[in-house]
Amino acid sequence: MKLRSLSLALLATFVAAPAFAADKATALAEPQVRELLTKQGYTRIDDLEFEDGMWETDATSADGNRVDVRVDPASGKIFAEDVVATFSEEDIKAKVTAAGYSKVHDVDYDDGVWKADAEREDGKNVEVRVDAKDGRILAVEND
Repeated sequence: MKLRSLSLALLATFVAAPAFAADKATALAEPQVRELLTKQGYTRIDDLEFEDGMWETDATSADGNRVDVRVDPASGKIFAEDVVATFSEEDIKAKVTAAGYSKVHDVDYDDGVWKADAEREDGKNVEVRVDAKDGRILAVEND
C-alpha cells in the first residue's frame, strides 16, 4: 500500500511539473519586458521592478512624456498612466464582487490599472488589480 501511495505521489509530481514549468516559462522576465517596452516606443526605462504581481517602471513614451507604466507578466499587455478607463468605480466594485471577493473598498484608478481593496472568502484582506479596458482581474496580492 505504501508503495502504491508513493508511486501515485511521484506520478502527480511529474504530471504537475510540466504545467508549472509552462506557467513559469510564459511569464515575462525583466529583459523581455524591456524589449517589449522598447518595441512599443518607450525609452529611458528606469527602475523596472516586479511589484504587486506586475512589472512597473517609469519610462518616456513615444510622444516624449514621462509616464508610469505597468506590464502584465503573463500577457505582456502594457498599461500606461494616460490610458482612459472604460469602467467606472462602481463597475469595478461589481466585477471584483462577482469574482468572489467581498467588502470591496478604496477603489482607485492608478497608472492605467484599477486597484481595489477587498476581502477573500477566507477573510484575508487583499489588493485586487483590474484591467481598465476589459475588466479582467490582473493580480491579487495580500494586503
